[in-house]
Amino acid sequence: MATNGVHIIVSGRVQGVGFRWMTKMVADKLHITGTVANQMDGSVEIYAVGASDQLAQFEAAVKASPTPSGRVSDYQATPLDPVPTFKNFDVIG
Repeated sequence: MATNGVHIIVSGRVQGVGFRWMTKMVADKLHITGTVANQMDGSVEIYAVGASDQLAQFEAAVKASPTPSGRVSDYQATPLDPVPTFKNFDVIG
């Protein structure tokens, strides 16, 4: 099974609404590893690694906002090469 990675930056209403914790719940459900962190500019930065199908589902959930009170207004994703190794999906920052 191929493992892919993506670096994601989202902005909008993504801080103070449970966005990071709901993103972690989605990642854990889909067996995605990586990190999610608030940034000083109000955006959220995500590193996500997983199988292609699960990663696509994860990205769709992030774009749609995993929390009902959040709203993603800008979504930027860049493939990671090389793909880093993470043990879990962690909320940091």
